Amino acid sequence: MSHKITQGLLLLLLFTTHIGFTSPAATAQTTKKTRKTICTSQLTTAVDAVVNRPLFNRVRWGILVKNQDSNQTLYIRNAQKYFVPASNTKLLTTAAALQALEPNFRIRTSVYQDGEGILRVVGRGDPSLKDAQLESLAKQLRQKGIRQIKKLIADDSYSQGDIIHPSWMWEDVQYYYGAPVNSLILNENASILRIYPQTLGKPLKVKWDQPTEAYRWRVENNSVTIAQGESSFVEVTRDLKGPILRINGQLGVGSRPDITAIAVFDPIEHFMRHFRIHLAREGISVARTFTAVGSRNERELAAVESPPLSKLLLETNINSNNLFAEALLRALASKSTQKNQQNVANVGLKILQTTLNQLGVNPQSYQIVDGSGLSRKNLISPEALVQTLQGMAKSPQTEVFRASLPIAGVSGTLRNRMKNTPATGIVRAKTGTLTGVVTLSGYANPPQYDPITFSIMVNQTGQPSSVMRKAVDEIVVMLAQLKSC
Repeated sequence: MSHKITQGLLLLLLFTTHIGFTSPAATAQTTKKTRKTICTSQLTTAVDAVVNRPLFNRVRWGILVKNQDSNQTLYIRNAQKYFVPASNTKLLTTAAALQALEPNFRIRTSVYQDGEGILRVVGRGDPSLKDAQLESLAKQLRQKGIRQIKKLIADDSYSQGDIIHPSWMWEDVQYYYGAPVNSLILNENASILRIYPQTLGKPLKVKWDQPTEAYRWRVENNSVTIAQGESSFVEVTRDLKGPILRINGQLGVGSRPDITAIAVFDPIEHFMRHFRIHLAREGISVARTFTAVGSRNERELAAVESPPLSKLLLETNINSNNLFAEALLRALASKSTQKNQQNVANVGLKILQTTLNQLGVNPQSYQIVDGSGLSRKNLISPEALVQTLQGMAKSPQTEVFRASLPIAGVSGTLRNRMKNTPATGIVRAKTGTLTGVVTLSGYANPPQYDPITFSIMVNQTGQPSSVMRKAVDEIVVMLAQLKSC
């Protein structure tokens, strides 16, 4: 996982997850090797030639390729074995969410009046909530005549259970792609900081995009500004026991700033601090704030809603957003009547399994513990992923689901992969990357053959991710050139 912020995040002010890039050299090499058609009868030999290279002697491969309509198996290797799936887990999460909740489902954030001068803000885990929505809530309250709030209560009770999965790696939970998941999410529970060089010999300067963050963190700055042209690097780490940042490294005089997104330490404090700022801008004073649970929530004074699920899926799969995936897993719990006092993520996992079973996915073919794939305790077979893809291909929601997947050489986490190859524009697939793990599962529509569903999973690689992506892409390009013969 990369610790650095993506360009799309900066442009969209969204804290999106890591996007893997294939080097131009790798793309060019793939292009040179794939200008031909491949008979279905030759596919096994062609794929084996890639998988069995000496470079991959210690690599564990799992591959399943099927004709989408006839269910004919075109290639199979370890398809029923378990693999660590990384972000291919999101295929199961988003398929289940779309089937159980439907495309127009929205997540509501409300402000209720509990008594005279007592307001309660109730979150239900909207991962898309930004400062603009808090501004809207504040304006709505002013329009209702609210000028003073004696007690402002943050109700974070919807998302009960761990806000950080206990099996997530400590290296990940420091950064935006491992941010905590709770009921009152704001700005994806992450904060952006920019680190600038100063004059030669001085420490690097830290600047937060949200200035109030500077008062929440203690910065241990062990960095330095070096001469222009010298080797630069910056490492930013967050203490897991408190709001402490450690900055090490060096940047050359006049060089561009280093930009990082850090997971917030206390998401409720983060939410309420921002909300109070927007209330103050509307002339609404707040005497005290509390965190509490339990209210009948009889009178709703203000509310905002997330975009529809169909839009949330775009961010989840195209940009491989971990927090969005985890929020959707918890949203599944809204279908249960027994979620009170339970770990809402576990309730969501039960709904997920029931929904996938109805879709035709073998419940023995996967074991997952989160919705994003950040945990290495997730185990999924290529069979489970292909069954999910095939089930969604027959679903009334198929077009919405397909639209949420990156397109080879065009969009999301595939925009720089398989460019200028026969796969460009005709392969939609979900990527997945962890250390030692590369996965890709999705759909291909070869011009001279029927639609295909496929899953390629690589574990225990020992090779750089870029090398494994190149090999995976080489196989997918073959699929894009299939014809019957």
